[in-house]
Amino acid sequence: MARREHVQIKTDSEIAKMRVAGLVVARALEKLRAAVEPGITTEELDAIAEKSIRDDGAIPSFKGYGQPPFPASICASVNDEVVHGIPHRKRVLREGDIISVDCGAIADGWHGDSAITVPVGTVPQPFLDLIEACEQALWQGLATAQLGGKLTDISAAVERSVSPRGYGIVDHYGGHGIGTEMHQPPHVLNHGRPGRGIRLVEGIALAIEPMITMGRPDTRVLDDEWTVATTDGSWAAHTEHTVAVTSRGPWVLTALDGGTAQFAELGVTCGQPAETPAS
Repeated sequence: MARREHVQIKTDSEIAKMRVAGLVVARALEKLRAAVEPGITTEELDAIAEKSIRDDGAIPSFKGYGQPPFPASICASVNDEVVHGIPHRKRVLREGDIISVDCGAIADGWHGDSAITVPVGTVPQPFLDLIEACEQALWQGLATAQLGGKLTDISAAVERSVSPRGYGIVDHYGGHGIGTEMHQPPHVLNHGRPGRGIRLVEGIALAIEPMITMGRPDTRVLDDEWTVATTDGSWAAHTEHTVAVTSRGPWVLTALDGGTAQFAELGVTCGQPAETPAS
């Protein structure tokens, strides 16, 4: 593996291995999306994810990560929790909640990382709009992961998508490089001027992850030393995909179809090789 400006550059075969990890994550999140309903606990969701990951022959990325060691296979962040929420047997989802589920997996030494925000039962329209805005911002960022561009082109695309709608963009937390470790350089902010940072070259893989709030962007870390929540109590949404920069265009390694459908709506060519299985 070559290194360019301390950023890990992957070969085509290594990106293909990351696709395997990405699909493990994608399948786990599909199961979790279907399982989210009033009455289920976040601990039960965690068990579904871990079983799915291990049944696919992979290892959960999050379990045991960091200090203190993260105790679960997913992050489950409810309502005003932005990210890194710890699943718990007493955390029961209720009608009208929203939950962000972040999931990672390691397959053959390579990582995939993705997150979704899901409504629980019937949710008021303003919170559905928040989720939609976060998802749209994610895809605007992914579509900008183009060969020859600059890192902050992605940041600016996310900000341009979010700011007109009046949501807060969480600072300090953002996306990251990914490969043989879950978190690698560079840090990918969700705001900023375009045209700055490293040049996007073939073989770079990034986890792009907008985090937005209904109110102010300020956050605090709870007493469990992991959960990040808004300081004003406003609800938040978090979405994420792992994308590879290829000569053909961006390839979303954690989307079942590689990003083909969403990119088609945006007029962007997906970089998934034709011979690669979609799911």
